[in-house]
Amino acid sequence: MKKEELEEIEKMDEALRRRRESLHMYPEPGFCEVRTTSIIARTLTDLGFDEVLTGKDVCDADSRMGLPDQKTLDAAYKRALGEEETDPAFAGRAKDGFTGVIGILHCGEGPTVAMRFDIDALPVHESKDPSHYPTAHGFNSRHEGFMHACGHDGHTTVGLGTAAFLIRHRDQLHGTLKLIFQPAEEGVRGARSIVAKGHLDDVDFCLGSHMGGAPDTKALCIGAGMNGSLATTKINADFTGRSAHAGAMPEKGNNALLAAATAVLNLHAIPRTSQGDTRVNVGRLIAEGGRNVICDNAHLELEVRGTSKEANEYMEQYAVRILNAAAEMHQCTVALNYVGAAATIVNTPALVDEVRKAAGEAGMPAIDTGTRSAGSEDYSFMSQCVTGHGGQSCFFNNISRCAGPFHSPIFDFQEEALVSGVKEFSQLAFDLMQKK
Repeated sequence: MKKEELEEIEKMDEALRRRRESLHMYPEPGFCEVRTTSIIARTLTDLGFDEVLTGKDVCDADSRMGLPDQKTLDAAYKRALGEEETDPAFAGRAKDGFTGVIGILHCGEGPTVAMRFDIDALPVHESKDPSHYPTAHGFNSRHEGFMHACGHDGHTTVGLGTAAFLIRHRDQLHGTLKLIFQPAEEGVRGARSIVAKGHLDDVDFCLGSHMGGAPDTKALCIGAGMNGSLATTKINADFTGRSAHAGAMPEKGNNALLAAATAVLNLHAIPRTSQGDTRVNVGRLIAEGGRNVICDNAHLELEVRGTSKEANEYMEQYAVRILNAAAEMHQCTVALNYVGAAATIVNTPALVDEVRKAAGEAGMPAIDTGTRSAGSEDYSFMSQCVTGHGGQSCFFNNISRCAGPFHSPIFDFQEEALVSGVKEFSQLAFDLMQKK
């Protein structure tokens, strides 16, 4: 980009901050992002994007994972309609868990470039401490119990800023640009449904990024080089037994709580594998009843992870055997519901080099962020799809000073990183969509 184009993006700083702060105030969890979806769709429409896909045109209905129950979806829709900036027309298309937006620019012959921006929030209570930047500046969460604690408000803002800049300079682009605003990244639930809809089938270059950094991060920069996130599978298990009086006739009952507890202990004792490093965690166990009643229902939520596809599959298969065996041992039944999944991200070396080069061209330093991520990311489904048909993919980090770790009540990032993100994505579009 030319000096004046970089300055044009820098002048967007205040508008980007205002947009991010508005999104931060109204966090919406996965498949409930009704207000957020309507704002994105309205913005892209007003900018003049050639296509703005919403509703059932974005996600394959049957491929959505961990979809909230209808009561939760209805409540999210009703709440969004009463909030400022919600566009009722686009909100209606996002009803019943069909959130997310894809904006498309057709710029003649050339490659197809996709950029992914996730839009959902987390069930985290935001800090009310006056030292917390959003609290101090009056844009902390208005939705009690939910928070943008992973930077997705920033990701969405960067995506909209990139959209605004690139459409003004579409004469410099050759090919097709797809901006994918993805729902339900948290819990790795949403990307698979977008891939299943076919939106990545024709993509030559796929890009995604994440806000990141530590409290002692000194300077804004772009982090490239990460190659490999953890593959993961998320499972809910519902044990069903038979209730009975715990004192008078305990032998008449089948204890669902005991079955679930047996599963928990054995899940955390799964042997390791030579196929890669692994993780397992049971994060929730709910069993209601009384001290004198044999419990007949128990709900368990767990995840497994692995540094390779094979390691994760080993953990998943072992976990399923344990769940079924624990139920059988205590004469109960168990129903398994797969509510999230991700593969490993493998970056294409040539596109990693492009990310580094673009950072330099946009006047930002680029650093190597290491070879592996400790988390999971469902961008991996997009990466897997694109590289599977011969395309290239890169997931990079937009690094700034961050307050607290991801998913914590005090997480926040430097708002200056919003400009960094727009510069990087815009420069990449210019570089990848040149006329050949």
